[in-house]
Parts: sequence; structure tokens; C-alpha cells
Amino acid sequence: MSVEAELRAEFDRWERTETVVFKVLPYALLAICLFIALLLPLWRVPVPLPTVIGLSVAVAAWMAWFHTLRPEGKGKGGYYAGFMALTACLVAVAPWYGLFTFVGYPQAFHYLKGHWRYAGVAVTSMISAMAYLGGLTNARDLWPAWAAISVISTVLAAAFSRIAERADQRIVKQKQALAELHEANARLETALEENAGLHAQLLVQAREAGVLDERQRIARDIHDTLAQGLAGILTQLQAAEQTLAEPPVLRRHVTNAMNLARESLTEARRTVHAVQPEALAEGRLQDAIGDVTRRWAEVNRIDAALTTTGDPRPMHADVEVTLLRAAQEALANVAKHAKAGRVGLTLSYMEDLVTLDVRDDGVGFAPDTKHTNGFADGGFGLTGMRQRVRRLAGRLEIESEPGGGTAISVSVPAIPAGAGR
Repeated sequence: MSVEAELRAEFDRWERTETVVFKVLPYALLAICLFIALLLPLWRVPVPLPTVIGLSVAVAAWMAWFHTLRPEGKGKGGYYAGFMALTACLVAVAPWYGLFTFVGYPQAFHYLKGHWRYAGVAVTSMISAMAYLGGLTNARDLWPAWAAISVISTVLAAAFSRIAERADQRIVKQKQALAELHEANARLETALEENAGLHAQLLVQAREAGVLDERQRIARDIHDTLAQGLAGILTQLQAAEQTLAEPPVLRRHVTNAMNLARESLTEARRTVHAVQPEALAEGRLQDAIGDVTRRWAEVNRIDAALTTTGDPRPMHADVEVTLLRAAQEALANVAKHAKAGRVGLTLSYMEDLVTLDVRDDGVGFAPDTKHTNGFADGGFGLTGMRQRVRRLAGRLEIESEPGGGTAISVSVPAIPAGAGR
């Protein structure tokens, strides 16, 4: 059980006990006083029994109707006035009923409001003082003593009543605080349940996003390695088939096909293990793109050159892989569609960007033409290139016109090597 629940249970037990005592105590004290009245004649003490019994029954009936049967009814000020009047009559004829007079203090604070409570305390103290002096006759004869005892009793009773009132106010505030705490805890539990549901939903979405991202990565890598490699092998074998009568040329095409097969196999293995491309693992980005450009030019018999500007420096692996794959894809599309005689690549290192520009003097295409030159949105090569660039918050631009060649520009943030570790 929590501390909050324990405190609430403690307050509830205290209230139940207080309620029982408040309801039962008057009858118990009245019964004790009546029992004393019945015993005193045995010791030959004169007691007006009929009057005492009648007043006791009247007080009991008065309390039963207003105090027990109708505790929340109206006219409680009138009930208290009648109660004290009957009590004063009892004490006047039977001083030992001063024991019963004590009931006037808690009932004054229960049934009266504001300053009337202290008026009830004063009246109760005056009746109690009369009991201390032995009844009405002695109180009348010893009125200075009665007045002094009444004042002292009133001051003491008012002080203790004020302390009890403040304690009761603190209890009420504590109960309100506990109620507010309980409500806040309930809202917190509801929020935690909602957060748990959202967390589970986010985990599912993250898992699905991770699966999708991994599928896209594998698809991009397969396209950039196996698909391009197989396409190159097929091109070399087709060329070899057409040059069967020329052994030197045939041998060159077969050698190119074998080299492409080896490179594709190596890249496929690295893709399976999500390892950085071999060209980047063994050198710098400009060297890797330069090597790719040189080998591509040798295989396709097209003049190609790489120019590097700015301050070359190691970049984050994702940045270098994106730019290398963009160079490979752009060159592959030039070989397939451009019919170009010359290709120029420019790798530019700037303060906050790294840019790769690939330009060819091929046939070009109309920018609004779909599926032309392999650069349409439906081609996976361009889609994979866009995905890589977007993952780095970069930008991909393509410019072309029929007969005017094509220019591709890839710009990505210059994230230094080691960032994010």
C-alpha cells in the first residue's frame, strides 16, 4: 500500500472513530449521571428523583431527535440552546450532572458557527462552574466564585477549542491535499498508460522503419554493385561476341568482363556485411572516385577526368559512400544512354558542403520527358541516388537538353570523419 493510501485510510479510521464517539458519548455520560442519581438514595442522600429522571428523559429525547435522528437538519442553534437549557436545569438540581455538561463543548463547535461557538463555550463553562459549586443554591450564594470559575473555565475551554479548531482545519487541508494528490496520481497513471501505448507504437514504427531502411539500403547497394556490374559484364560479353574474329579485341573485352565480375563479387560480399566500399576502405574519396573514373574510361573507351577543388579532407563514411555511389551511377548512365565522347567530374570541398558535378557532352534529353536517359523518377538508379542524398539532407540536381549533354550535381553536408561517434 502506498503512503498516500495509508494516510487516507488513517484519516478515514479517525473520522469514523470521532463520529462514533460524538454520537455515543452524550448518552453514555447521561446514563452514568442517572445511575449515580439512582444510587445516592441508598446512602440516604436526598435526590429529587422524579425531577432528575424526567429531565434526563427529556434531554435524551431532545438529543435523540435532533442529535441522532436528524443530525443534518436545520435549526441546530435552537437545538443547542434547548440542550443547554435542559442541562442547566439538571445541574441546578443534581450537581453531579456537571460530568454530562462536558458534552456542551464539542457540540458547540459542531452545531454553531463563527463567534457563536465561543458563546456556546462560555455558556457551557458557566453551567459547569455551577456544578463545581454544588448546584444553583451554592452558585447564587457564592456568585463571585461562580463568576471567577466561569471566566477561567471559559478562557481555558476557548483556548483549547481554538487549538482543536485549527487542528481540524489542518486535517481538512491535508485531506484536500490528499484528494488532489490522488487525482494527480490517477492522471499520471493514465498518462503513463498512454505513454506506454505510444512507446509500443513507436517501437513498432521504428522497427518497420528500420526494416524499410535496411531494404532500401540493400536495394541501393545491389543496384550500385551487382546490377551495374552485371550490366557491364553483359556489355563486354556482347562486344566480345561481335569481335570473335579479332583476338586482341576479344581478349580485352573478356578481360574487362572478368575484372567486372571480380569487383562485383567483392562489393556484393561487402554489401552483405554492410561494410564500406573497398575503394574507400583503402584510400581517400578523391582517389576512389578517380580510380572509378579511370577504370570506367578504360572499359567504355570514353575520355573521362576528375578535378578536385578545395581542401580535401576525410569525411564521414556516409558522405563518402553517397558521393562515390553517385559518381558510379552517373557514369553508368552515361555509358548506357548518353553516347558521350567526354565526361568531366568535379569534386569540390567547401566549408560546409561537398559537391560532386558530373557533366557529359552526350545526346541529353528534355527535362520533362519520362524515362529518358535513365534519369526519370521511375528509374531505380536515380531513386537510390536521391534516397542516399536525402538521408544526409543533401540536394540532387539534374540539368539537360536534347543535344546539349547532361549535368548532375550532388551536394551533401561536409560532415567530418568521426562525427556522431
